[in-house]
Amino acid sequence: MESFKQVLTEDSYFRQEELIFADCNCHQRARVSALLSKAASYAGYDYDARGLTHDKLYAMREVFLLSRIALQIHRCPVAGEVLDITTWENGARGAHMQRVYEMADQAGQVCVSVKSDWILVDPETRRIMRPDCFTVKKLSVCPKHIDCPEPRKIILPKEGLEDWGIRTVRWSDLDGNGHLYSGRYGDIAWDALPSDLQDRTPREFYINYSHEATLGQELQLMGIREADGCRMEGLGPQGTCFTCECVF
Repeated sequence: MESFKQVLTEDSYFRQEELIFADCNCHQRARVSALLSKAASYAGYDYDARGLTHDKLYAMREVFLLSRIALQIHRCPVAGEVLDITTWENGARGAHMQRVYEMADQAGQVCVSVKSDWILVDPETRRIMRPDCFTVKKLSVCPKHIDCPEPRKIILPKEGLEDWGIRTVRWSDLDGNGHLYSGRYGDIAWDALPSDLQDRTPREFYINYSHEATLGQELQLMGIREADGCRMEGLGPQGTCFTCECVF
């Protein structure tokens, strides 16, 4: 990867990355889980490049937890394609701090636009803090329009839900914090989708992360089909673990 470009500016972080087969489904199209994973990773790359590593933020008791993401897929990237991925902070909205992204092809056309909302947490007390408690740096605002809907709260109806199975959190699902990794939720959702939807690429995807899941926990997956997609909920021991929405 050393041959690919990386650029850190005052307001953004840019990096080139090649999609490999592991990022893609059996049709060689990027999986939603891979796009979610890249969004989470690039937030870390940006701060790492500024010297704001996870360990440093943890010592200052100011860490981020991912709360919500919205993806707009204009054209699904494919295996072997090199993407220019850029991320920017985008200020604060209420209790959330926003980060946005663009994933562009080598012709400069944006394939995927992303908006993500994060919450600031004291890692020792688990107390949620307001964005103005973030003392490490001043939050910047993205200087350009990002062609993506805002992340939104996803609510499923109380009636008409279908049982889409149980998913046990496995060892390979865990991240370095010992929790179900944020990108893995995309695969969990896709494995539970009705088979005729699994082969389709959504034009929009939304997910809310509500409770962290740990090794051995069982997630009861409930879903409902709609005219242009579906919504799904994963229920764990503490209640709703995640909700997501696919728009085709």
